Amino acid sequence: MLRKRIAITGLGVFSAAGKNVPAYRDALLNGRSAVGPVDLFDVSPFPSRIGAQVRDFDPRDHFDRRTADRLSRADQFGVIAAGEALTDSGIDGYYSPYDMGVSMGAGAGGMFQAEFWLQDTLSGRKGHPNALRGLLPDRTSTSIAGIYNLAGYQGSITTACSSSATAIGWGADLIATGRQKAVLCGGSDSLCVLTYAGFNSLRVVDPEPCAPFSLGRQGISLGEGAAFVVLEGEDDALRRGARIYGYVLGYAIVGEAYHMTAPEPNGTEAARAMTGALRAAGVGVHDVGWVNAHGTGTPLNDVVESKATRQVFGNRAGEVPLVSTKALTGHCLGAAGAMEALATIIALNEGIIPQTLNFRGVDPECDLEYCHEGLRRSDATVALSNSFAFGGNITSLVIGT
Repeated sequence: MLRKRIAITGLGVFSAAGKNVPAYRDALLNGRSAVGPVDLFDVSPFPSRIGAQVRDFDPRDHFDRRTADRLSRADQFGVIAAGEALTDSGIDGYYSPYDMGVSMGAGAGGMFQAEFWLQDTLSGRKGHPNALRGLLPDRTSTSIAGIYNLAGYQGSITTACSSSATAIGWGADLIATGRQKAVLCGGSDSLCVLTYAGFNSLRVVDPEPCAPFSLGRQGISLGEGAAFVVLEGEDDALRRGARIYGYVLGYAIVGEAYHMTAPEPNGTEAARAMTGALRAAGVGVHDVGWVNAHGTGTPLNDVVESKATRQVFGNRAGEVPLVSTKALTGHCLGAAGAMEALATIIALNEGIIPQTLNFRGVDPECDLEYCHEGLRRSDATVALSNSFAFGGNITSLVIGT
């Protein structure tokens, strides 16, 4: 499907770890975690009271009053990050609006605002209808398309934590098949009581900042934000003189059909996704420099991903670092895949492998190299970026420079 080389020509992010690409890059290079106390809503009833919350955010700094009132928190994040990616690409005016699409991953959408409406209603007050505008998760892509006049394909993928990684792969397919000239791909998600309470009820949230692949880890640290990339065919990108950050070389999607929340314990399905992505990209295991893991910090997921990596890379597994950036950004759910793909692109361009933060000790079941000791210099030109979601929705992207 991806015989045409799909270039990455624009980057945008709005997250707790950085409200633009330079700030996000700085956090990545310096290992600066955004995980801290959450005060967006009352977290006192929950075992964990931390997360990667976007702080010092006033929508009026980015939107006029009317627009801000009509956009949910997730919409606002998405529109801001998408705008940065489009500006960075310099693509405005080059293609017809009908040749440019939006492919994005979504999670809870505008649930944060909808919860205020519900509280008002239950208290006998009249909730403001604007609070329900963003309730459907496709509202963010609709807002982005309308604001930036992208009149081509528009779609929202909701496969939990793999949503925005899949959106990037699907956007690449739209270009490879000639259905679009360029596609804005990514995801946006916001913290809300629903997801915060849900993950706490599953007992997969660590009361301390998450510690992927470490001994004594207890689970995830939730996060929020948005990340987007602009994709277009390499020939078109070169023709218009665009800066090319890298390429989406291939991807694969696997449905484990094993369990609603737990991964297949032997890692065979995760390995199938990684192997399928490499096959689609025409890349061998010896070409891969490192893997940006799903790396949630839950006891089971980290072990399964380690097993899968060993199956894929065989005797070379110990030479291919398996790193997680979730202790930096928090687990951003619908935006997680795009957030981590962006980190992978930046790291490849900077010639580094990111650090896996918050090392607590060696877990004998996690027996690979995780870069716990600090970021590492690397001349790698190819990396995998994994996103493993509830329901067995697995996506693996192959990104190269």
